[in-house]
Amino acid sequence: MSTPRARGFAELIEEASSVSVDGWDFSWLDGRATEERPPWGYARAMGRRLARATGGLDLQTGGGEVLDRAPVLPPLMAATEGWPPNVARAQRRLGPRGVVVVAHGDEPPLPFADGTFDLVTSRHPVRPWWEEITRVLRPGGTYFAQHVGPSSVFELVEYFLGPLDEEVRRARDPEREAAGAREAGLVVDELRTARTRIEFLDVGAVVYFLRKVIWMVPGFTVEKYRERLRELHELIAAEGPFVAHSTRHLVVAHRPNA
Repeated sequence: MSTPRARGFAELIEEASSVSVDGWDFSWLDGRATEERPPWGYARAMGRRLARATGGLDLQTGGGEVLDRAPVLPPLMAATEGWPPNVARAQRRLGPRGVVVVAHGDEPPLPFADGTFDLVTSRHPVRPWWEEITRVLRPGGTYFAQHVGPSSVFELVEYFLGPLDEEVRRARDPEREAAGAREAGLVVDELRTARTRIEFLDVGAVVYFLRKVIWMVPGFTVEKYRERLRELHELIAAEGPFVAHSTRHLVVAHRPNA
């Protein structure tokens, strides 16, 4: 079989346009894109914390792929997700492990009583609603999450949208988010940041990524950006992978005892 970069534009586009983008599994990109991981190993660290918890909540769990990697789950474990196809996937994946998967959008309030959980986790939430996170945590409970940082993958975003203004580039700033957590009553114990390299090896990988991570280029369709995609295909063929950089930050915070 020919490698993706050796295949024609039309074939790559058609394949990437037809494959399912449900769930939060990016294995379709194996051999077509690479991404460095932050040094703290979020999934492993989350698993260790869940093993010690008595009540856990995973916010915006996607299809439950990351949560399901935890070897041991607490006796009480819940997860929220807002996109219906992902809700169904998460229920199939996590239900047999005793996880209660709740269909819930990204807006407050969370459908749980005050002080229900001693651990709240989230990997790449759209927005952390700090007041609600504080409310559902027990005194002494911990929020442990990996957030997307500012200007993440903006080399690709601006390839399609053009230069973005400074306020857009500063969205998801870790210091701003930490300040929001403190205002909601949390104590921020740890805030770590990382900038990692991404390589897109063919234009199909870009199409798949933008179809899946829909907020990167809002309203993205192949038809709308066909000519720009064709130019990108030719650029990769001539110069090699398209390089971008992701930004991430690890947030560890706790609700103080009364």
